[in-house]
Amino acid sequence: MPGSGAITTIATDAQGEAGWTFIYAPGASAGVNDPFGAHAARTLAERGVRCVRFQFPYKEAGRSAPDRPPVLEATWRAVIDATRPTTGRLCIGGRSMGGRIASLVHAGGVMVDALALFAYPLHPPGKPQQLRTEHLTAIKARTLFVSGTNDAFASPDELRAAAGLVRRSTVHLLEGADHGFGVKKASGRSKQDVWDEAVAAFLRWLGV
Repeated sequence: MPGSGAITTIATDAQGEAGWTFIYAPGASAGVNDPFGAHAARTLAERGVRCVRFQFPYKEAGRSAPDRPPVLEATWRAVIDATRPTTGRLCIGGRSMGGRIASLVHAGGVMVDALALFAYPLHPPGKPQQLRTEHLTAIKARTLFVSGTNDAFASPDELRAAAGLVRRSTVHLLEGADHGFGVKKASGRSKQDVWDEAVAAFLRWLGV
């Protein structure tokens, strides 16, 4: 990694020929073994999608505070350069911060076929005026936003408005889910159910 040393990546190969490769980065508090990312990788592989997961240098070093944005973006670029498929199409994204940095890298000129943003952190909780939307109009790849209706980082209406800034966007809302994809027990659903819905929506959107 430029100026930061090596980082851990995990590749889950597709069963059969992969038409898509998905590069996934976790949220700020998680590492390469992020449970949602691991679940998604297994499910995607069964449907013919190769998945590459990685963690940022601060997690590699055992720190909790995220790296500065230039380091996060440089890490994304290096992983894309190292794992970009020679055949098939490339989708990048991830959960929360991981997906947001992926969208910044693409908006900055890194070409990909698609973006998948799970629990996009549109603004800090309780601070809707601090929107993270300035780069969205520069996104050219088709983009999927998957978020819970109880996400403190973006209400459904806020997320739809932000997605409207992206030329080709789709929004899938997870009923009752929060930023961590958790749901109340009274909903009758489990976090696993929410994960399954999120990945199923992603697969339909990819067309596989």
